[in-house]
Amino acid sequence: MSRSTRQEPTGQDESFSPEPTDKILTVPNVISMFRLVSIPVIAVLVVQNHLFAGLVLLAVSAMSDGVDGYIARRYNQVTKLGQILDPIADRLLIFFSILALASIGIMPWWVLAAVVLRELVLGIQVLRLASYGYGPLPVHFVGKAGTAVLMITVPVYIVSALGESTLFTVLHDLGDAGAIWGCVLYWVAGIIYLWQGTHVIHDEKAAGTRAGAAR
Repeated sequence: MSRSTRQEPTGQDESFSPEPTDKILTVPNVISMFRLVSIPVIAVLVVQNHLFAGLVLLAVSAMSDGVDGYIARRYNQVTKLGQILDPIADRLLIFFSILALASIGIMPWWVLAAVVLRELVLGIQVLRLASYGYGPLPVHFVGKAGTAVLMITVPVYIVSALGESTLFTVLHDLGDAGAIWGCVLYWVAGIIYLWQGTHVIHDEKAAGTRAGAAR
């Protein structure tokens, strides 16, 4: 198993991606950078109660996630930088959107706590893997599903705050349901990553033990 490109476990949807290159200035990377830059702007707009403007920018930013992935695979522009930027942008977009909505009372704080705790746990695993020369684990489809549900939930909450009729109350309830399912999927993916990481580290230790015994 290569330390730099690590063999991808079965059941993941990245297996048909082109081999990543060292290029930096590509269209997908520029789109990912736009998503990163848009994150603090979205958060400020939401906190200052410019909900509609924040919703529009959030929708554009969220849609760009699928666009950059399609361009990268379709036109062979998958890069090592992009594989780092894309998940970071997704996680930061979710984190700051939830933080902004929770700070003005639109989204419950437990959603932010669930997301932050999961990232802290996986952050520790990333550090452990790095100590063995491995990068982050490939994105699992369950993780993508959880991210997608949370990204959909954020604008649902924003729209629910634009009015006070029964429709907006129903939308808020749908937001609560989406937040629950999104967090569940997010944590299921986290458990999968922990299981995979544990096996990677176990195999690495076993290989080291065998190499030491052979000397």
